[in-house]
Amino acid sequence: MTISCEKAALICNKTQYREATFMEKMKLKFHLLLCKNCPAFSKRNTKLTALCQKANLHSLTLEDKRKMKAVLKEGS
Repeated sequence: MTISCEKAALICNKTQYREATFMEKMKLKFHLLLCKNCPAFSKRNTKLTALCQKANLHSLTLEDKRKMKAVLKEGS
């Protein structure tokens, strides 16, 4: 049931976006108990996700992106 650190990082990221399955979460928890490095990564990843959610970030709409591309083309 052990997984690599790379797989653990992938599952950690999936967990932050609520995309990890129950079994993946269990594998991650087991890995975090045994690994010396991954708990620090998991903690930083959790903090980063919380900060991004707190910042209430928004992406540009498709129309805004088209307008920006048009302006950039005109400038070159």
